[in-house]
Amino acid sequence: MKKLLFAVCLLASQHIWAQGQAPASPGASAAQANAAQPSTDDKIKALEERVVALEGQLRMLQSNQQLAAAPPGANVTAPPAQPAPIEAAPATEASTQQPVYGGATGQAKALNPDISVIGDFLGAVGRNSVRPVPTFEMHETEIGLQAIVDPYARADFFISFGEEGVNLEEGYLTFTSLPAGLVARVGKMRAAFGKVNTLHNHVLPWTDRPLVTENLAGGEDGINDAGFSITRAFQAPRGVFLEATGQLFRGDSADVFRSVQHRDVSTVAHLRGYKDITESTNLDIGVSYARGHNDAGLLLAPALQNSFVTHLFGVDATVRWKPLRRSIYHSFVGRTELVWSQRQQLPLEQRAFGMYASGDYQLGRRWFAGARYDRSDRGRDATLVDKGGSLILTYWPSEFAQLRAQYRFTSYAEGINANELRLQLQFALGAHGAHPF
Repeated sequence: MKKLLFAVCLLASQHIWAQGQAPASPGASAAQANAAQPSTDDKIKALEERVVALEGQLRMLQSNQQLAAAPPGANVTAPPAQPAPIEAAPATEASTQQPVYGGATGQAKALNPDISVIGDFLGAVGRNSVRPVPTFEMHETEIGLQAIVDPYARADFFISFGEEGVNLEEGYLTFTSLPAGLVARVGKMRAAFGKVNTLHNHVLPWTDRPLVTENLAGGEDGINDAGFSITRAFQAPRGVFLEATGQLFRGDSADVFRSVQHRDVSTVAHLRGYKDITESTNLDIGVSYARGHNDAGLLLAPALQNSFVTHLFGVDATVRWKPLRRSIYHSFVGRTELVWSQRQQLPLEQRAFGMYASGDYQLGRRWFAGARYDRSDRGRDATLVDKGGSLILTYWPSEFAQLRAQYRFTSYAEGINANELRLQLQFALGAHGAHPF
């Protein structure tokens, strides 16, 4: 093949050299020389015929090499002996073949969803006899599967693995192309009640959840149930953006709601308002309402088991400051949430209140410091009040890892004080989609 390619190049160079030569003498001698030699068109035609012949020989050599390299018994058809006419060279196999990753083609890999894994490792020093935690624990391992289903919907699944079992934290389908700007979700999801209830553990700015969440809103699992949700966002006057959400669930959420019959569904409504105060500061305020049956009547007659209802009312506010010129070095986020609970039970209805307030300041590019104050009545006995406070220091080695230390002091209603130092290590693998802002 190398000899044939060299011959083709030699012929082409001879043709170019012949075209560039001038006649030796003018007049009759030039005419005689032109008459004695073939014309330029004849030379080009002869050169094309030789190139066609060489190309046919080159193809024959390539086919012979393929036959020699084929395994015994392979069904390989030899090409015809006659040279083929000049045509565009076909694309080589190397240019069209997809890259291979672990035995599967890149085209097949493109059909897989985005997969991520987030690990949450916790350690604790100190003593808490009311709500003890292990010295070390792999608190949670969350696997996320996220993908676009079609132009009209996307799917998100978050599976959490603990030391004692597996739980589907969220798994829902989101329809993004509904008329009138509506967005619908169907599946299991965290209810849009306040702020903390919507956040996964790895997004929290603390190692734990506030007392008001533990006492009134279902703790770590929160209001999380199967159902569907409808959301509509629109712009209000004076640069305010509003988002209204309505949700209908089966009626089972931790120890907050309990469904006995099919009609014992729970409902959640949330209205959120957002406004940019300056180019560096914005304010986010929301109001929430949730209603569902509770477990106060489970020991009564079947006809009375679903006679008791719990109402939850909430107000949340978040202020963010992030200067544009120094955004990677300094920022501040302040949060607060207030929850009122009305739980029907025997002998009397319990009306409880709880709240938290926190602030987190960015000291540098990787360092954050924060504080939080907690106060909450207990939902089943509003005469019992828990209080506490925390100091938090967070270090981000990179956007895929996080180290956090939290000192937490809690004064429980039983007169027991708990002092704890909680340490947390979080790490992320893969592409994990952003959570709601």
